[in-house]
Amino acid sequence: MRFSELPYRRPDLDALRTQGQAFVAEARSAETATLPALVRRWDNWRKEAEGMQALASVHFTQDTKDPAYKAEKEYFDAIGPDLKELDIELLVVLLERRGALEDAFGEQLPALWSCTVASFDPSIAEHVRAESDANNRYDELSASATVEFQGEQRTLSALAGFYGDADRQVRLQARQAQDRLLGSVQGELDGLFDELVGIRHRMATTLGEQDYVGLGYRRLGRTDYGAAEVASFRQAVEERLVPLCTAVRARHAEALGVSDYGFHDTPVRDKLGVPRPLGDEAWMRKQARALFARMGRDFSQFYALMEEAQLLDLDLREGKVGGGYCESLQQWGLPFIFANFNGTQDDVNVFTHECGHAFQCWTTMQTGALRDLVWPTYEACEIHSMGLEMLTYPDMDLFFGDDAARFVQGHVEGALLFLPYGVAVDAFQHQVYRSPDWSPDRRALAWQALERRLLPEWSYQDMPMFESGRFWQRQGHIYGNPFYYIDYCLAQTCAFQLWKMGRRDRVETMRRYRRLCELGGRLSFRALLRDVGLADPFHPDTLAAVADDLAEQLGL
Repeated sequence: MRFSELPYRRPDLDALRTQGQAFVAEARSAETATLPALVRRWDNWRKEAEGMQALASVHFTQDTKDPAYKAEKEYFDAIGPDLKELDIELLVVLLERRGALEDAFGEQLPALWSCTVASFDPSIAEHVRAESDANNRYDELSASATVEFQGEQRTLSALAGFYGDADRQVRLQARQAQDRLLGSVQGELDGLFDELVGIRHRMATTLGEQDYVGLGYRRLGRTDYGAAEVASFRQAVEERLVPLCTAVRARHAEALGVSDYGFHDTPVRDKLGVPRPLGDEAWMRKQARALFARMGRDFSQFYALMEEAQLLDLDLREGKVGGGYCESLQQWGLPFIFANFNGTQDDVNVFTHECGHAFQCWTTMQTGALRDLVWPTYEACEIHSMGLEMLTYPDMDLFFGDDAARFVQGHVEGALLFLPYGVAVDAFQHQVYRSPDWSPDRRALAWQALERRLLPEWSYQDMPMFESGRFWQRQGHIYGNPFYYIDYCLAQTCAFQLWKMGRRDRVETMRRYRRLCELGGRLSFRALLRDVGLADPFHPDTLAAVADDLAEQLGL
């Protein structure tokens, strides 16, 4: 069945309530031995409503200007707390016999369900709805805002195609246009974030928390680490990796022949600009077939499905939400990839990244995993994506030809340079949610201080929005997914390990990667790492070893 043929129908909330209550009543009187079968029946039933919700969400991101798509997205946002309340009523009953759940499905499922129960109460239902509404308004604003550049009105996604241009003046002008675009909606961005911080703080205090941090972690399903471990990781990045990044930036400035290295130079490593794929979207799809054929029969089958079932939305369009993601349509056993190709190396980066998510999702769904165990928690999810980016290095000739080696070198450097930015985003969010009364200007000062510590080479030229300490407003995760961003940093630390393993033993590394994908979310983050032999990013020796390997590979 093709994506365009997937049937959508708005589920009736009263019917969902009736069936949900029937499951609760059955669970209360069920024999322990029958609980696993009951859980699976409930799981299959919930997949139906979640399938409709996923379709509504995807359709909205494909065209935020379509009123019908917006209406369906808003419907699910409105009934979301009601569905959550139904789920939790059943989960509370099931968790009373936690041992039976662990015997049938492992320890992670009840641990996740405990996080779900502890992170919601009907008393915060209106706050959840308000949060969804604010996030929708952010998506609409970021998708629709445009600025004139080179004689055309361009969105943020379209502008991104010029950030790595070989012409330094074009890079500068593109970043200044980005600054103007965001500056034109600065008041709205400040207001939306202020609204979201207030909503989330009220959620936390209503549930008896001092601030949103702990609730934010529970909403992400983090079961085997907390804010203290993350703070330690951020400190290690600052101590071990920021000096390496400074050395890389200095080398780039020398290669560019500039003494006034600035933020607009950060995407490029030499005067040639960023490498670009040798063809358009149709050509890249063809090259992707060859890529996955090289990687094995399972990858080839996976990609054939993605093309045949029209599960790839890659082109750049007006009204389309920026960025990229992978959605799971578990009712039909299908993943879906969304991206915005702009003709740069980012197209390959995003494509391999989202294919990593989709391959894992597809692989795990084939094992019959419960819907809550298809995806692991986010930081583990990002190993599949960032890991595949690096494991496809040997095949980048398919996209870049003779420029493949330069692409790989730049990608490794870019992955390293990303980490200080990623921890800056995370540190910023911890500060903001622990100080919810900060004004927008006070938040901007906090971001400026983090830039000086973690991104000292960033220097803006005639970019008043960014100079004011508001560069972070370009990062949608900060609005829509608080505390998610550190997951990329933790996963990148693991992806670097996979890259090192792959240089030594490609076959064994791919076996571990496939094993990680197959496990999905059956284990917690640190337990998944132990299972496949990856070092824990929170251990003090892990980042040191990664830093040493990077220094050697990059000649620093």
